[in-house]
Order: sequence, then structure tokens, then C-alpha cells
Amino acid sequence: MAVMYRQVHHTGIVVADLDAEAERYLALGFTNPHRFAVPQQGIEAITFPCGDGFVELISPTDPEGAIARFMAKRGEGVHHVAYRVDDIAAALAELKARGVRLIDETPRSGAHGWQVAFIHPEAASGVLTELVQADGDAHD
Repeated sequence: MAVMYRQVHHTGIVVADLDAEAERYLALGFTNPHRFAVPQQGIEAITFPCGDGFVELISPTDPEGAIARFMAKRGEGVHHVAYRVDDIAAALAELKARGVRLIDETPRSGAHGWQVAFIHPEAASGVLTELVQADGDAHD
């Protein structure tokens, strides 16, 4: 069985000043921003629809959280690319069986009630990869 990647779900971009960057994306022509917080991940985000997916601007709210650590090490910029899958548990099991290094071996709850899991950057040319099972996407 092959992992069924349905689409690029979103691209996550880490920013220091969420409001200022949102204004820049509005100036670029993006519309319909949606703002939300994910306290368990220590972030606040604004998303902009883009085709069947979206662009996600992410700013840390927890100075000890993963996004704050990423910014301290690498600065602002692309943090991850997320792909929508139909069955995240099956996708993770298949990737693990193939020897792919996973950060999450089981899905966890993400924004909007989506099930998410991360694949280590070494598996995809240094890019952090997120799998998303987004039944009834809140962003659709």
C-alpha cells in the first residue's frame, strides 16, 4: 500500500510579528484571514486560503515552545509543509515500516481538531513534514 497524499494542505511560515506579517500578506493580495491560537503548541496563527490549501503564519506565544526554539535557531521563514492524507495512522505505520524517521509515531490533535503528525526533516531534504487528516476541514 502507498501513502495517499491528497494535496498540499498548507505551508507553515514562522514570523515574529503576526500582525505586521498578516498586513504584508494582505498587501500581496491574500484575502480572508482566519486568526486562531493553539495553546497546547504555544502558538498563535493566521491563515490565508490559497487554492485548495492555505498559507499559515505562525508566531510563538510560549517562549519555551517548539516555534520559539525554531525562531531562536533559524529566524523567520518556512517551518513546515503539510500534506493531507486520508488515514494518518495507516500512513504513519507504512512510513515507519519503510524506515522513515518519524517525530510522531501516533497522530495527535492539532488546530481545528485535525489529526496531525510530523516526519523528521531528514526524511525530506531538511524540510519538516506534517501529515494532516482533516476530515471536514474547518478551513474548506
